[in-house]
Amino acid sequence: MKKIISTCLFLTCSFFAFGQKRPALEKPNIIVILTDDQGYADVGFNGSKDIPTPGIDRIATNGVVFEAGYVSYAVCGPSRAGLITGRYQDRFGFSRNPLLAPKDPTMGLPLSEETMGDVLKKSGYKTGVLGKWHLGMHPTLRPNQRGFDEFYGFLEGGHRYFPEDWNLRDESEAKTQYDGYRTKLVRNDTPVEETEYLTDALSREALNFVKAHQDEPFFLYLAYNAPHAPMQATEKYLNRFPNIQDPKRRTYAAMVSAVDDGVGALLDLLAELEIEENTVVFFLSDNGGPTKDNASDNRPLRGFKSDFFEGGVRVPFAMQWKGQVPTGQRFEHPVISLDIFATAASLAKAKPKNELDGVNLIPFLTGEKQEPPHQALYWRNFDRNRFAIRTPDSKMILESQADYLFDIQSDLSESNNLIGTDITRKNKLSERIEQWKKLLMDPLFLGLLEEKEYNLKHPDRFTPEQKDKE
Repeated sequence: MKKIISTCLFLTCSFFAFGQKRPALEKPNIIVILTDDQGYADVGFNGSKDIPTPGIDRIATNGVVFEAGYVSYAVCGPSRAGLITGRYQDRFGFSRNPLLAPKDPTMGLPLSEETMGDVLKKSGYKTGVLGKWHLGMHPTLRPNQRGFDEFYGFLEGGHRYFPEDWNLRDESEAKTQYDGYRTKLVRNDTPVEETEYLTDALSREALNFVKAHQDEPFFLYLAYNAPHAPMQATEKYLNRFPNIQDPKRRTYAAMVSAVDDGVGALLDLLAELEIEENTVVFFLSDNGGPTKDNASDNRPLRGFKSDFFEGGVRVPFAMQWKGQVPTGQRFEHPVISLDIFATAASLAKAKPKNELDGVNLIPFLTGEKQEPPHQALYWRNFDRNRFAIRTPDSKMILESQADYLFDIQSDLSESNNLIGTDITRKNKLSERIEQWKKLLMDPLFLGLLEEKEYNLKHPDRFTPEQKDKE
């Protein structure tokens, strides 16, 4: 009799526990890990020899490497605007790097746009962003107003890495553009006293977020500042690279290694909590490496950050969804950061209000669809009147000083310019660009390169707001 009662109790408890557990794959968790200014060749899965990245490489091993993985712009701010909205940022005027202008409600992501946080939150996800925001500093443009339940990081376009350098309470104490690099980190809207190296602090917060929300669908946008300048690393990470002679490259390697530790710890936690098969993880950089600034390596690609050559917009890009996406893939067709939003929305069964430019990648990765995800990808640099297009077999760049056309399948390094010899291909691609231009609008705000002009128009830019007297 005791055995029967014990068995009944066990079955009842087991049934109750099962009933309380979120069904696997109903709405998978989404994690997007974004590095800043990382070179194409500076991950193991793209051939790095001097900077081991075992943590990051696990994503590639567990899933897929996007060999032709692109971002929607070649510098930080517009690239992030495209990623977070799933739309070409020139559709809504985010064509420049925003300035530190906390009183300006137009300096950032316009309110017409939904973020990935907005859409997933409406679909029942707990949403968090850690690290670099760079999509607006005005109170109406900050993460907690743009679909994110939790924010820990900084609003500016970059930051110093050591807490002892963070000697400004917030952006109201800034007097110059780069004073933003010295503000304290904030939790939601409150400055905090952080004691850890910036990269380590963000990794810690990522683990805490996942632990806190492991029993509900969550979306985590982990936007590391590394390896963006200034080049700063702790001895813990520098000591891993005694054989790198170039001091800047050594510091860069240390900064990447710090990120890699964080990524590895995050993957370990997903496994420990037994939620890795219900979690989609993306990893990519926001643009190509600025080799002169941070000693990154884009080889074998031509060009650097801010270019529309491959080295500016083609980035290390991988994702995993264990048990759903076959492991060990190297996907050759072009994909773009805009696809992350479309994939997440589809998995969450969410309906964005705006038309997306990305596509759900899952059917292409499982073999359900065999064709390329995109017939064409596009780029525009408004201020330089520069355009680019990538099709499955071609790449063309049009700018004021020179035009370029490459058979990108056979000429990855963009060394053989066909612009004067393949007129038919040039005309077809030019026609596509002209059609795409009709979807775009002029920039909504003056950016980093127009700072002098902005200051003339806004002489009170760094004047603190006057508080109403009691």
